[in-house]
Amino acid sequence: IERSPERCANLESLKSEFPGVANKIDVHQGDANARIKELCHTDWHSKRAVLFLDPYGMQVEWKTIEAIAKTKAIDLWLLFPLGIGVNRLLTKSGDIPNSWRHRLNLLLGTEDWYDEFYKVEITPTLFGENKETLIKAKMETIGRYFNNRLKSVFVGVAEEPGVLRNSSNNPLYLLCFAVGNERGKNIALPIAQHLLKEVR
Repeated sequence: IERSPERCANLESLKSEFPGVANKIDVHQGDANARIKELCHTDWHSKRAVLFLDPYGMQVEWKTIEAIAKTKAIDLWLLFPLGIGVNRLLTKSGDIPNSWRHRLNLLLGTEDWYDEFYKVEITPTLFGENKETLIKAKMETIGRYFNNRLKSVFVGVAEEPGVLRNSSNNPLYLLCFAVGNERGKNIALPIAQHLLKEVR
């Protein structure tokens, strides 16, 4: 599912690269959040799936993740935009533009992230108290917070996401895994955790 017509055309070319499975490749142009929620609201009682979400940035909305979890049938691999998204919007001063706050609220599904990522230090002065907002969120804090958010809606989540880094060794994405089906949890989680060790 891809919004860009040009990228959709590139994805369509996969059919010629993999002719043996060409009939199993369906490319849809449009908003992935809307399309996935539409798919999730069908009957999943006798179906199972694995879904890989690979956003270019912070396009995946928490409501989409919730819809996936509610199927209780879909296992999710998700590239979470740690360094290229969330960390860039967390200003040192804590003064975050409303548009950025809104984007983070959509991604994380709550406004509670602010209190998790920032702290207010109060120091006494001759003229009263001085309040200063300081960022307390390191990359690990942000990653742990998001993984805990996944745990709030999925039956199982890999404890240690993979970290995808750039050539300077800075974290760009977390590769997260969440299990949708209770009966498959004990099989899926160990496999995912083994694979994620190769990413760290």
